[in-house]
Amino acid sequence: MTDDIETTTFSIETDGDADEVTLPIGLVDLLAEEGQGEAETVADITLLSFASRAHHLVHHGEDPGEDLEAQEERVMDLFEERFGVSFAEATGHHH
Repeated sequence: MTDDIETTTFSIETDGDADEVTLPIGLVDLLAEEGQGEAETVADITLLSFASRAHHLVHHGEDPGEDLEAQEERVMDLFEERFGVSFAEATGHHH
């Protein structure tokens, strides 16, 4: 049955490195905001995932260190720039 689910592949590229991720297209469409394209949806969820993981490591892990704290602060700035609200406002998860 899962073979009947249509997928789409997204390319991720940076200087000298590349990878692909294949996702069910119906799931991408389900998670999209109104009027949002597939690539923008995946980019939004990617940033949300990195912000969430960084938050977890800094606030729920053991001794994150100054570098990780700085990385988390930067990704939170990028999150707010993209979404227009803080991570805490978007997720309802405040410290």
